[in-house]
This record gives sequence, structure tokens and C-alpha cells, in this order.
Amino acid sequence: MSRLFGSVRSRATLGATLVVAVALVAAGAAVLLSLRANLTGEAGTRAERSAQAVASELAARTPLDKLSGLDAEDTPVQIVDEDGVLLAASEDLERISGTGIAEVTPAPARSDGDDDGDDSDDRSGRSDDDRDDDSLAPGEIAQGASYTNGTATVDGDTEDYRFAAVEVETPDRGRLTVHAGAPLAAEHSAVGTALTSMLIGFPLLLGVVAAVTWLVTGRALRPVEGIRREMAAITASEDLRRRVPEPATHDEIARLARTTNATLAALESSVERQRRFVADASHELRSPIASLRTQLEVAAAHPELLDLDGAVEDTVRLQNLAADLLLLARLDAGERPAGTRVDLAALAREEAAGRESVTVDAEAVEVSGSRGQLGRVLANLLNNAQRHARERITVSVRREGDQAVVGVADDGEGVGDADRERIFERFVRLDAARSRDDGGAGLGLAIARDVAVRHGGTLTAGAAPAGGALFELRLPLAGADRGTPPA
Repeated sequence: MSRLFGSVRSRATLGATLVVAVALVAAGAAVLLSLRANLTGEAGTRAERSAQAVASELAARTPLDKLSGLDAEDTPVQIVDEDGVLLAASEDLERISGTGIAEVTPAPARSDGDDDGDDSDDRSGRSDDDRDDDSLAPGEIAQGASYTNGTATVDGDTEDYRFAAVEVETPDRGRLTVHAGAPLAAEHSAVGTALTSMLIGFPLLLGVVAAVTWLVTGRALRPVEGIRREMAAITASEDLRRRVPEPATHDEIARLARTTNATLAALESSVERQRRFVADASHELRSPIASLRTQLEVAAAHPELLDLDGAVEDTVRLQNLAADLLLLARLDAGERPAGTRVDLAALAREEAAGRESVTVDAEAVEVSGSRGQLGRVLANLLNNAQRHARERITVSVRREGDQAVVGVADDGEGVGDADRERIFERFVRLDAARSRDDGGAGLGLAIARDVAVRHGGTLTAGAAPAGGALFELRLPLAGADRGTPPA
């Protein structure tokens, strides 16, 4: 059960069904209450009309035994005086409740001696001076009615009724109250029918909602399941060349598939680059180690043939290569540069010192970063320029807007347009005929660009005014916002 409701499909179906169920219950309750109120109001209106008709007859001095409203079969009527005495009631009325008068048999009529005169004010029991401001004049019917609910038994049938009470000031009997009822059978029947329909229809509707939601959610999540299966297969096979299926839609799942494929492509590229790096590093390390071992073995057998200078040279070369590989490993691991201020002009003069044919034209410009890593960038650029320059190398440091620009130009053959990006790849040498001793391991420019990027800057290759190569390092000035280096 926990696994079933642990899926997105099940939770979505359950959630949609619960929401619709709550909405249906609320709507059904509102409909039933509104229907009941309307039908009860209609019954009250019918009861009031019946009471008004009887009151009109009483106001016209109609005798109690001649009232037409007492003959209606479905309208129980009671006429009560001010003392609460029942004067008249509908025929066949056997029992009644809800009107406040439980009697169904009228009280005996009073004798003539009880009535001392014909004056209407005496019959009403009050003179004009005794009436309140809100009292009714003889023959006047009160506006509006009061309503109650109750039951009545007429000719053996007991039903629920809506009763309306209307007051009338009669000329001969004083203030009378007419209670008339209208049956609520239609209201009960309509409400019961509506409730039965809801009890039958709502579960069916909820079942339809659940089924549709289940199908629609399953159809929508089918590509996700395909992505999951393919990712599981990729994980099991470790084949990063595979890609997850991309649906032909333009929704979030399609974007997820495209993002997943982009991630796989980047991961494949990273793993492939790492493999090449390990292979190239192994190849580059093999040469100086083999040379140094050969020299040591020869020296062990023939000490007089020891090439001490060559051994030292191979050792230095091996040391530099190991340092470059360690620096690249730290950069790949995301090492962030220190936030110290570095004067690029002073650093350029320091790196150019002791090098032949190097001219420095620099203005004081400060950047924020690692002095050691930036010094490595300038050293690598100068080393590269010295391998290709004919006579002259120029180093310039200047400010352009919120950036510091360092240029290293030579008067060599330059770099072709097609190779101006490839030279920054690791272990790349443009001159295949050049020996490793002359051309290096092909890591200098790759390290220089990685350091530049980690400092929020760029390193590009172009053409120098003298016809050779021009490498430009651009870094944000100290205090300026640096771009976030890529992972």
C-alpha cells in the first residue's frame, strides 16, 4: 500500500479525487439547502395566501360556519381569538402541532347575554382611546405573517406543514389570528430525490474523475518512466554515449529530457577529457622517467659515461610536468583563487626579469586573485613567446574600463585562425616535428586559460602588430564584480 501511494500517479489521482469530492459535497450541500429553502418559502407563501383569504372573510363579517377556507382538504386552518381560544378549525382536522394551539375542536359559542351591545368597539374589547399606535382598525388585516413548521393529521393522513399566522381586527369578534398550513410533501420529495441522485451520482462521478486522472497522469508520466529506465540502463552499462528519449511535446518533461541529455553529454565530455588527460599525462611522464632511468642504469654500469647535465635536465622537466599536472588537478577540483590584490605591472616586470629581448610597457593596475597563479600565467605566456619569437617580445599592461588587459606579443610566425582555440587544449602542440624538449608538454597555455577563467577573466590568441602572435589576458579590476567561474 505504501508503495502504491508512493508514486506520483497515485498521489495525483488521490489528490484530484479528494478535491473533487470536497467540492461535490460542498456544492451538494449548498444545492440541498437552497432547494429546501426555496420550497419551504413557496409553501410558506401558499400558507400565507390561505390565511389571508380566511382573514379577508373574517374582516367582511362572514360567519365562522360559512368560511370557505375551512373546507380545503390540504390546508389545515385554525382561528384563535386574543385569549388563545380556538374559535374554528378545518373539517376533518384530527391533530395539529406547531401553531401553539393543540386543540382541533372549537370552544362552545358564547350566549347572547355575554354580549352587551352592538358597538364594534365594545365587541373588540377596546375603545379608540385604548388602541396603541400599531393596533389595527376594525376590518383591517395585518401586513406580513409569522411562520412555523409543524405537523397535522387530516382525515387520518399525517404530514409536515408550513404554517403562516395572520392577524385580523374583526368588527364583531376583536383581534383574531388565522393559522393556515401548506404541506411540505413536495419539499421533502424534491430534497429526497436530489439527495438520492447525489448519493448515486457523486460516487460514479468520483470514479470517473479518478479513472480519468489515473489515465491522464499515466500518459503524462510515461516519458518520465522512459527516462528513468534509460538512466538505469546507462548507470548499469556505464555507457555515457546513450541518451534518454525526448518526447515531441514542449512541456516540462520534454525540457527535463533535454536537460538530462545535455548533462549526459557534458558528463561524457568530461569523462572523455579525463581519460585523454590521464593517457596523455602517462605518455608525457613516461618519456622523462625512461630517459632518467636509462641514464642512471648506464651510470651504474659505466660511471665514466654519466651525463649529469642530462639527468638534471630530465629531473627538472619531470618536476615541472608534475607541478603542471597538480595545478590542473586543483583547478579541475574547483579551487578558488585567493582574494589578495596583485599589481599586474610589478608582476609582469618580475616575470620578464632575466629574459632576453623582452620589453615591458606597463601601467600600475591591480586585480584580485592569486599572485602565484597569475605569475604562472605570465610565465607560461612568456615561455611560449620565447619558443616562437625571432627577435623581440613585448609585454603590455593597461586599463580598459573596468578591466585590466595584459598583452604578450612576439614577432614569430603567429597562430593561424583555425588553431587559435585549439592551442588552449591540453597536450596540444601545433608543430608536430618539434621535440618535446623544445615544445614542452603542451600544458602551459591550457593552464593559463584555466587560471584566467578561475579569476573571472579570459585569455585569447590573436595577431600581433609585428606579425606574430598576441595573447591577451583580461581580468576584472580589484573591487569590480567578477564573473562566476564555471565548474
